[in-house]
Amino acid sequence: MSSNAIIGYIFITIGAIFDFFGCMGLVRFPDVYNRLQAATKCVTLGTIFILIGTAIVTATPAIAIKAILCAVFIVLTSPTGAHALARGSFLSGVNLWDKSVTNKFKERAEEIKAQRGEAR
Repeated sequence: MSSNAIIGYIFITIGAIFDFFGCMGLVRFPDVYNRLQAATKCVTLGTIFILIGTAIVTATPAIAIKAILCAVFIVLTSPTGAHALARGSFLSGVNLWDKSVTNKFKERAEEIKAQRGEAR
């Protein structure tokens, strides 16, 4: 086994570990916002590491290029989608966990609602 293959399998293993702990976070975290954070880390870091490992292990340049393009797409879209889901959840009234300490978005959300003319 070549050193490139060993490095690639290490990346794939790290990605699988991120995915495993991200799935545990989806099950164990108390509210939608914490679960969304776990899912985003899981998708972004876990999948990126798996794709980079695949690009390193594979001997075909076409597969490596596709894996890298998919990784770039995930880096651009996953955090953006998570932000949109969290913002939409908050603006639609989904409450934070009872033991949450701070709510930095509350004031900004009230400003947004006031601009739209919605009642508080």
